[in-house]
Amino acid sequence: MAGLLERIEAQTRLAGFNRLALLLFRLDERQIFGINVLKVVAVQKRPALTHMPSSHPFVAGVADVRDMVIPVIDMWKALDRPSDVEPEHIIVSEFNRSTQAFLVRSVDRIVHVDVDRVRPPPDTAGGPSYLTAVTEINQQSIEIIDVERILSEIVGEVAAIAETVTDPTLVQGALRGRSVLVVDDSRVARGHMQRVLDQLNIPAIMLNDGRQALTFLQQMALRPGAIENELLMVISDVEMPDMDGYRLTTEIRRDPRLAGLYVLLHSSLSGIFNQAMIKRVGADHFIAKLNADELAQCVLSRLNVAAAA
Repeated sequence: MAGLLERIEAQTRLAGFNRLALLLFRLDERQIFGINVLKVVAVQKRPALTHMPSSHPFVAGVADVRDMVIPVIDMWKALDRPSDVEPEHIIVSEFNRSTQAFLVRSVDRIVHVDVDRVRPPPDTAGGPSYLTAVTEINQQSIEIIDVERILSEIVGEVAAIAETVTDPTLVQGALRGRSVLVVDDSRVARGHMQRVLDQLNIPAIMLNDGRQALTFLQQMALRPGAIENELLMVISDVEMPDMDGYRLTTEIRRDPRLAGLYVLLHSSLSGIFNQAMIKRVGADHFIAKLNADELAQCVLSRLNVAAAA
């Protein structure tokens, strides 16, 4: 494991250039899984776990990791893939304003792939899918885990905004029939944003990735005045298959018909790197997922500015 995470900083420089860095791991001998490197804080041997009564079935216990007591999630149970193999490692991750670890059998290596080779997961007929995307490396299938969905199953979702945040009457007067375009490959995140916007009585258009969104915007721009009169703003995830949020923002700014659109980047990752990248690609603002009040306040702030223009 020595030196594994030292490569993460170099890999993050690929973000914004339509590249995705993945930490690969295994639960058994058959399938290789991946997690976005930017969500990884550390990789280490399995620590001693303390079981917590009445905890969620996915939670194997808590452990003292990096001077913090954090929940340790059993990836086997979360993915409903029973195994008699003893997990040997944990992947410590940080996203959506929380830190947790995932029990895995072994950790392989870090790889990077072009996002246009990353595809949405196949539709599942029974129950939720915990995959956010799939790809292939050296003819080996890689399943990319939707860790946000796993976490939401454990802690639940809070998408109710405070009553003091908004006045629905004022919102409708300023909105003037415009919608918000939401772009995110995570069903959990799309559902969260849909509920927040519903509470604001603001209609939303939901798309799964940056390429879909760019095509949608380019088609809309063929109708004179449509962009200005029909869209209030774009809220885009950063980490997406096919075209990430950084690349989408760059393409929006390059197109004279779209260049004036307000773009809010919305990510499970936070920190200095994202703050630097929003300036580099020309996004208007950045917030970390998933805080209903903060998202609502950002949308209302944009609405107030647009109403006064």
